[in-house]
Amino acid sequence: MKTINRIISGGQTGADRSGLDWAIAHNIPHGGFCPKGRLAEDGVIPPQYRLIQTPSAEYQERTEANVKGSDATLIFIESHAGNGSRLTAHYCEQFNKPFMYVDPWTTVLSVKEFLEQHKPGVLNIAGSKASTAPTIYARVQEVLTAVFGPSPAEGAQ
Repeated sequence: MKTINRIISGGQTGADRSGLDWAIAHNIPHGGFCPKGRLAEDGVIPPQYRLIQTPSAEYQERTEANVKGSDATLIFIESHAGNGSRLTAHYCEQFNKPFMYVDPWTTVLSVKEFLEQHKPGVLNIAGSKASTAPTIYARVQEVLTAVFGPSPAEGAQ
C-alpha cells in the first residue's frame, strides 16, 4: 500500500490525538488546524502537535479547515457518530471529499480498500473524543498500524 505523505487532525482528545501520535511515532509529517487558543476538552493542546490555530475558537471552523486541507478522512467512532463526527461527514460531502466511518465492526481490509481507492496524500483523522469513547485512542492506533505497519521502533524489535 502507498504510504501517506501527511496526517492531519484537529488535536482533540481521542481519535484526533491518536492519529497525530501515530504519525509522530512513524515519522510521518503531521499537522492540521485547531481552534484558537488550541482548545480541547482536556485544556490546551500540547505544543508537540504542529497545529495551526483557526481565527476563532469554534470547533466547526477547525473541522471544516481539516476536511478542506485533506484528500480523504477516516472518522473513528465507537458505536454511533456524535455531533462532531456527523459535522465532519457533512463537510466531506459538501466539499466532495471521500470519507469512511471506522467503527468496531469495520475491518482493516475495508480501510485498506478505501485508502487504495482514494490514494490520499493527506489523510485527515477525525472522530470521537476520549470522554465519549474511552477506547477510541487504542482503536485508531490498532487500525493505522494494521493498515500501514509498525513504527520504526516496533519493527526493530
